[in-house]
Amino acid sequence: MTGQTPTDDFPVKGMDAIVFAVGNAKQAAHYYSTAFGMRLVAYAGPETGERETASYVLESGSARFVFTSVVKAVGPVGKFLERHVAEHGDGVTDLAIEVPDVHAAFAYAVAHGAEPLAEPYELKDEHGTVVLAAIATYGETRHTLVDRSGYDGPYLPGYTARSPIVEPPARRFFQAVDHCVGNVELGKMNEWVAFYNRVMGFTNMKEFVGDDIATEYSALMSKVVADGSRKVKFPLNEPAVAKKKSQIDEYLEFYGGPGVQHLALATNDIVATVRAMRAAGVEFLDTPDSYYETLGEWVGETRVPLEQLRELKILADRDEDGYLLQIFTKPVQDRPTVFFELIERHGSMGFGKGNFKALFEAIEREQERRGNL
Repeated sequence: MTGQTPTDDFPVKGMDAIVFAVGNAKQAAHYYSTAFGMRLVAYAGPETGERETASYVLESGSARFVFTSVVKAVGPVGKFLERHVAEHGDGVTDLAIEVPDVHAAFAYAVAHGAEPLAEPYELKDEHGTVVLAAIATYGETRHTLVDRSGYDGPYLPGYTARSPIVEPPARRFFQAVDHCVGNVELGKMNEWVAFYNRVMGFTNMKEFVGDDIATEYSALMSKVVADGSRKVKFPLNEPAVAKKKSQIDEYLEFYGGPGVQHLALATNDIVATVRAMRAAGVEFLDTPDSYYETLGEWVGETRVPLEQLRELKILADRDEDGYLLQIFTKPVQDRPTVFFELIERHGSMGFGKGNFKALFEAIEREQERRGNL
């Protein structure tokens, strides 16, 4: 019928939580509170009746991170986490997605080939009911499907509200998860793109191949899938054949397989955020001054003056819809695996294609310092 909105077979509300398995959740919670300006809101552990694990829930706007570590590995959950951290180091185990109907989303996904990890189930307490289910994706990453429309507690039943570890900043550093990037093995990118197309009804937003993402030494290929509303965006990378080891090869080696490479966090004021995070000890990738010599010629005027971009080493890119500002942290754990991106969008829905060469050259300089190029 004319004017009718097409149906969405797998509607989503947005990212629900990024769940990390870490060696020490208490210390991770402190780091992300102080360095990322996040607010501790909930906790589950031995004091709340959880015998195997300790979990800390931190928020910044709609962005929610959960850090879980093993207290005593006596059951399947604890043993999985203990092995996962031993094999992969600190990393993301779950990209949880909020959906309006868990039963319908799970049934659709499984009918279209998803591997079920947990059939739909309910958790209840005095705050209401949360419905959850889970499916597998690349590596040991999962997507938990969450419906919390009937719940007003701090996170999930079994968690208790907690006060912040430190006083949160007057102005939050970031307010949402913009996109989550996965690294997969050579030859597997198209397979996982097809998985998201088929299993979750996601469509392809962008594609970067060949010279789009290549330097003199290394290369990779990337495709971006997203839900119909563009609230959930998953770029997927695979290595490409080149003279030396790419950042994807390095990640796969040190993570021990495919997994989440980086998380992009949306900020309204990248300048204030970078200044605050740097002051708290977060290390960002460096960009040579030569990058800024011609930047104004093709990016044009941005909210942040060119000299300030140069001072803070912030990258800029423009496309037909507008421009964006972005910067990347160095890895946030000992292994050269997971890192973060800060992104400030002004119309552009891109991913900084114009910056790929500068970004990957900066990553290569770090790889060389580590002896991994």
